[in-house]
Amino acid sequence: MMQLTDAPRPLLKWVGGKRQLLAHLIPQVPKNLAVYAEPFAGGAALFFALMSETEQGVRRIRRTVLCDQNADLIACYRAVRSEVDAVIEALTQFRYDKDLFYEVRAQKTDGMSDVERAARLIFLNRTCFNGLFRVNSKGEFNVPFGRYVNPKIVDVPRLRRVSRALADAEIQCGDYEGVVRKLHKNSFVYFDPPYAPVSRTANFTAYAKAGFSFEEQERLAQNVHRLSKLGVHCMVSNADTPEMRALYRPYALYILRARRSVNSNSKRRGAVNELLVLTHATPGTHVVRA
Repeated sequence: MMQLTDAPRPLLKWVGGKRQLLAHLIPQVPKNLAVYAEPFAGGAALFFALMSETEQGVRRIRRTVLCDQNADLIACYRAVRSEVDAVIEALTQFRYDKDLFYEVRAQKTDGMSDVERAARLIFLNRTCFNGLFRVNSKGEFNVPFGRYVNPKIVDVPRLRRVSRALADAEIQCGDYEGVVRKLHKNSFVYFDPPYAPVSRTANFTAYAKAGFSFEEQERLAQNVHRLSKLGVHCMVSNADTPEMRALYRPYALYILRARRSVNSNSKRRGAVNELLVLTHATPGTHVVRA
């Protein structure tokens, strides 16, 4: 069986990435599935870990679906899946340079090919401040240049491994409902949406220009209720707040301790409580000690 340390690292460093929580997440996913879906893909750490298990014969998933509203992210995954050699070649044109960073950051991606968008995103992700992905209200990437010692912009082994993991995945850009609308029994969906703010000043959901309001959190919970009644197994990650606990009260609620090293405010990095919702486990609230 795959050891946690064997799980492939996600291609991109992403706010709220789940690699450190894989030991808690992986056991909740059934071994045999007709469909595995991540409608808020982000860094997709759980997906890559499950694909490693599938490759080793530990797990069987007949169909996988990744979706996100971030068009640059989805273009990146499509390009690495289908044109990884071209992405590697495009990345060799970049170097760790402050002036180049701001020149590339200012580029408009409309009209770019998937390969060009992928190389741009990977370069910015490797060289921006704290690996933080954030866009403004116009949908423009606005994170400043980061200070590193020789960051690895072209990681060929990781790119090829990610390409293999994505080989059979359906990759979609858009609202999550487009993915979950047709799910049926023997499907599993992992919802990892932008988190609810833990305070009035902690609202950091700018991964897409539209943001994610509390009304969106309510809409997501309604979808989880609908899917659960259909026999679809759902798992949801979110901030541990009274509002989120109330939305998912009918299900099993696990309180996990996670360390967040990526945040726009350095004072908000560190250990925080996260809520993990399972629709296919015994209802109740459980505190999981690290």
